Amino acid sequence: MHKLTGFSFRSLRRRPELNIAPLVDMVFLLLIFFLVSTTFSRETGVNVRKPKAQTAQALSRESILVAVTKEGTIHIHNRKVDLEALRRVVKETLDERPDSPVIIVADKSSLTGRIIDVMDECKLAGATRVSLAALKEEE
Repeated sequence: MHKLTGFSFRSLRRRPELNIAPLVDMVFLLLIFFLVSTTFSRETGVNVRKPKAQTAQALSRESILVAVTKEGTIHIHNRKVDLEALRRVVKETLDERPDSPVIIVADKSSLTGRIIDVMDECKLAGATRVSLAALKEEE
């Protein structure tokens, strides 16, 4: 007979383990659900105060949004661009989605000449439908 020294039954007990595989699976399923169910729309990247109009209509989700601030800066797809870059970006976007309308979201105190320049560049890029954004005037 051998005498066991330093032996205890506590060392035979297994430590509890936390299996996180089901948790990771559930997180990935939720992520996939939200990605599939979300509609992505590109924004201009700046806040502008739109003018109000009685004939304003809802924007199409496929619209290309171009912002003109009161300082006259141009923003598209969350970045500031000049007129030449605007034409290139609008052309590239229209190559991906040819029937998309271009909506110019201009600040109500921006210069008319700058808005005309932006409209002209959008049409030179190939846009057939260019319009200005406005808030619906409440009666």
